This record gives sequence, structure tokens and C-alpha cells, in this order.
Amino acid sequence: MTTELEQPDPRVRRLKGVVIRFAGDSGDGMQLTGDRFGAQAAEAGNDVATLPDFPAEIRAPAGTVGGVSSYQLHVADHDITTPGDQPDVLVAMNPAALKATLKDLRPGGVLVVDSGAFNVRALEKAGYDSDPLTDGSLSNYIVHAVDLTGLAVGATEGLGLKRKDAARTKNMFALGLVSWMFNQPVESTVAYLEKRFAKKPPEILAGNLASLRAGVDYGDTTEAFAVSYEVKPAPLPPGTYRHMRGNRAIAFGLVAAAHQAGMPLFLGAYPITPATDVLHELSKLISHDVRSYQAEDEIAAIGASIGGAFAGMLAVTVTSGPGMALKSEAIGLAISLELPLVIVNVQRGGPSTGLPTKTEQSDLLQALYGRHGEAPLPVIAAQSPADCFNAAFEAAQIALERRTPVILLSDSYIANGSEPWKVPDVSELPDLGIEFATEPNGIGKDGKPAFHPYKRDPRTLARPLAIPGTPGLEHRIGGLEKADGSGEISHDADNHDLMVRTRQNKVDGIEVPPLEVDDPSGPPGFGSKLLVIGWGSTYGPIGAACRLVRQQGLAIAQAHLRYLNPLPANLASILAAYDTVLVPEMNLGQLGGLLRMHCQIEPVGYTQTRGLPFRAVELAAVFTRLVNDLEDGAAALSTEDIKAIGGTGKVGRSELGSEKNK
Repeated sequence: MTTELEQPDPRVRRLKGVVIRFAGDSGDGMQLTGDRFGAQAAEAGNDVATLPDFPAEIRAPAGTVGGVSSYQLHVADHDITTPGDQPDVLVAMNPAALKATLKDLRPGGVLVVDSGAFNVRALEKAGYDSDPLTDGSLSNYIVHAVDLTGLAVGATEGLGLKRKDAARTKNMFALGLVSWMFNQPVESTVAYLEKRFAKKPPEILAGNLASLRAGVDYGDTTEAFAVSYEVKPAPLPPGTYRHMRGNRAIAFGLVAAAHQAGMPLFLGAYPITPATDVLHELSKLISHDVRSYQAEDEIAAIGASIGGAFAGMLAVTVTSGPGMALKSEAIGLAISLELPLVIVNVQRGGPSTGLPTKTEQSDLLQALYGRHGEAPLPVIAAQSPADCFNAAFEAAQIALERRTPVILLSDSYIANGSEPWKVPDVSELPDLGIEFATEPNGIGKDGKPAFHPYKRDPRTLARPLAIPGTPGLEHRIGGLEKADGSGEISHDADNHDLMVRTRQNKVDGIEVPPLEVDDPSGPPGFGSKLLVIGWGSTYGPIGAACRLVRQQGLAIAQAHLRYLNPLPANLASILAAYDTVLVPEMNLGQLGGLLRMHCQIEPVGYTQTRGLPFRAVELAAVFTRLVNDLEDGAAALSTEDIKAIGGTGKVGRSELGSEKNK
């Protein structure tokens, strides 16, 4: 916690920011608790970044370390880009939660534990030989042992709840207590609970509200908490904001794109973690001309979406890595048919089932090349939960303009994470409407007017689309190669070569904005010697780490790739302007290899596949070491060096600043 100098009220400590983590069993409601606190903070005007973390099992064994579910929030009075590296406040609902998460709590941090859950059986189940609440092992922390369960049960007495159900409201008691600790009003949570439990027995709502208010009252009346804390609003640009999760932002971006195109939205999807929430969100939006179809498998889902695109709708399919593998043949079909289709891949740890609820960036090469034959398509990546809206909108824009499938890459970190999202002015969104063919556009072999489905726009190389059933515009579809222009089935060698190159040129010709570099020390070649470049969800940790490095008075440049195919035209020239290019990735160096192939440089990779996002402090230590070594003329940073400064990633090349980079 960062404390401001000015403390007008000795009972209220003013903070610039705080990182809070709620942790408990999967059934303890930690995701709801964290989400509601984040929503309260966002409504109070704070900048908020979140990191939900939960087991892959639907219901992991209660009381075990493997079954711990947590939700971390970073709340600040200034612009932030990450959910924080270490919690300042940890709320542990049982011994297992304490065991699993205490290592992350900063020394001197505030620890709130449910003392009522620390019985002999629970301690043994979590692997404790003694009670940490009494054995002195928590002496480095400010400990508040509160019987959250018992107090919640007491608060709901007389409301008609069974003891088990009353005990389940302990998460609301914890939320009320922490809301009091940070001077967060709970009125919006009251309204949320009233809506959430409107169709439940009335005692369920009454019990949750009673525990929530009892938590607030406990903080206000007990002598255990001498002070509370306050985080002032962040100076966000004027506008209307919502607390937005990444998957919901994708759904909203797709609906906005369909609205701006004047087309219905069709989603064909099969439930898969962590992408299913996009299906859930879109299924609620039927009133916005959305058709959601839950298919029996991944192949059927994309098949239906291809049909939706052919029928004249903005078609979408959402999945994760395993689903992308199953969809690959059908994606090739959509490329051959040249139909607008948005394919959302919310990445997770792999291979195979892998780590379904953990994050990773390991599907980049799959997105670029994971199909047989020459099957190019555009690939773009979202960089934050709020940015998912813009990325989804842009993916749809490219798909419609170029008549091509587009892959949008997200990942579990930003899909489940949340932050304030500025609601755009719909009148300022671009028009995405396309003109469907209504009459023949060529002459057939018989000399009569005919529809040529592959007669292209000279600028975009997009083919015309005709709504099925339009009189006179019947034409062949399917995976066999088509003749340029007429769309007839063709096995001609020269025609196939022409069509392959045309499909590639259509993607290559997409007008990608030039890559921008954030380097306060000067333009490329005249400022920092080190450029850190990333893609996707590494944007936040890299940006936060660069801030920390600059606070030390060191020069460092940052760039971030949104468009991964095609790459920005100025990419190679920018990379060549720096002595060293560092690429942090949550994979084993896929972007680094891509830059090596396309830009003829030798980038340095800093990689990890731990199912977690990078920590800003760790990256800052690596960046600082690199900057200092470059300034001193050194040219080596080994994996042992990384470990020595507390890093968990791996260096992909030992020689930094080599002549290949200059």
C-alpha cells in the first residue's frame, strides 16, 4: 500500500493504491466477492484491474490447497495496467486459502482470516502441523482473526435459514468488512443482490443482505480495526464507464459491429473454458438481433457459423486452443469460400486439456499457420479487458471489408479480468455496412448475364456476397478450388496458383496502422538502446515494468503489437533502430521467432508458461539489468542472472546487443 503524506483524518489513511486478494474454497463465493468489490471501486471512480484465479475442477475438494479459489484486485487513484504483483491485504476464509496464498502477501501486509474455520480437521486437511494463528508464524503481518462464519450465522439468526445456508453468507460478511475498511459504499451491491436473488426464496436475499450489513457494522464498531483506508477517484477521461470483463467486452464489441453493419449477429459455439462466457453474454442479447447457437461440438459450431456468414449475417465462433485444433479444417473452408467470419480464441494453458482455467499465449503460431495448405488469414490480439471491445469490433470490420475469416486472440487473464470501460458513443463508430449483390455482374459462357462470385474489388480484393435465394445469383460453394472470377470448380494449375496468391495478397493488403513506440527519451535510434515489445495481455505487465524502470531515471522503449498478421509495415525498421529487442511472452518464444523470420533480427526472449501473468516487479528487474548492461557495454545475461534477481522466466539468447541487432 502506498500512503499519501496528507492525512486529514487520523482514523482514515489515504492511499494511492492497494492490492486486495480474497481467497477461499471454490464454493465460498470468492469470485462474486471480488467482482462486487471491484464494481464498487469502479463506481467510486477508482481505476481497477482484477485477476480471478480458480481451479479447473467444477468443485474441487473442499478444504484442500488444490481447491482454493481467489480473486485479486488492484484499486488506485491513478492509471494502472495490472492487478498488482503482491497483495497488501489478504482475506483467507480457511486454512487451505492461507496456505496457498500467504507466500504472496507482502511483509507487513494486512491479513484477515476466518478464525471460525481454523479447526483441527481443517488444519490437517490443509497440511498444517500447528495452528498458524497461535504458533507465531504470522508475526510478519498485521493479523485480524475474525470469526467470519460465526458472525455471519449470528447476523442471519431468525431469518429462517438453515445453519449451512447461513454459513454460506460469510463471503458477504467479508465483503462488508473489507468495504468498510476501504470506505466503499455497498449500496450497489445491495441492488445487485436484490436482482440476483429476486427469484430465490426471500430468506436467501435477507440472509445475504444481513451478513453484508453486519460486516460493515462490525468494522465500524469493533476496536480491532483502529483505522480505515481510502483511495481517491482516479482522473479518468470524462465519460460513462462500466466495470467490464474481457469476455463481456468481446460480446459487446461484436454486437456493436453487427449493429454498425446493419446485419444480424450469429454465434455458433460449443462451451469451452475460458471462452464460454462470450456465449453466455451473447445469448442474453437476443433483443439486439443476436442468434446464439450452442452446438454439439466444435466442428458443428463453426459449420453453423460458416452457414450464417453465407446467409448474410455477421458470423462468429468462440473457442479456446483445443477447439481451434478441431475447427482447423472448417477454417480452411471459410478461407476458400472467402466469407466474413470472426473466430475468437480465448487462450489457455496447453497442450491437450492442459490448464483450462489458467492463462497462456501459446496459440500464436497455431493462429498463423494451424491449417493445411496456404491458408492465410488476419490475426489480431486484444491487450486488456476493456480493449477486447475494440479488438472484437476491428476483427469484424476487417472480416467484412476483406471477406475473410479473422482470428481474434484473447486469453484467460484478460477474458476473466476486468477494468473500467468507457462506453463509446455509437454515433462515432464507423459504418461497417457492405453491399450485397442483387444482380449479375458478368457474362456467362453462353453470353448471357451471370453472377461471378469471385470477381473482386480492385482495392480490397474482396469478392461480392449474394444472399442465398436471390434470383439469378445462384453459384457454387464448397472446398474445391474455384476459378478466378466465375467461381466454377477448377483444377487448373495456373488458376490455383493465382487464387493462392490472391488470397495471400488480400491479407497482406490490409491497411495496418504503423507501430508506435513509447519512449520518452527520444525517437527510435536516438533514445533508449533497449526496446521491449510484446503482444496481447503482456501489455499491462510490460507497461507497468517500464514505468518502474523510468522512475529510476533509466531510458527504455516499449512497443506493442495488435496486428500479428499482417505485421505493421514499419516494424522491421523500428526494431533495427535498437541495440537490443526484448520479447516477454507467456510461451516459449513464438513472437520472437516470428520477428526473427520477418525482420532478420535476433531478439531476446524472456518467457514463462506458469499459467499466470508476468509480475511487473520481476520484469522491471530484468529490464533494469539489461539497460544497465547495455550502458556499461556488457553483452550477456544468462538464465542464472535472471534467477539471481528473482525472475521466473527464461532467457532465449545469451548474447545481447550483438551485431545482428545493430
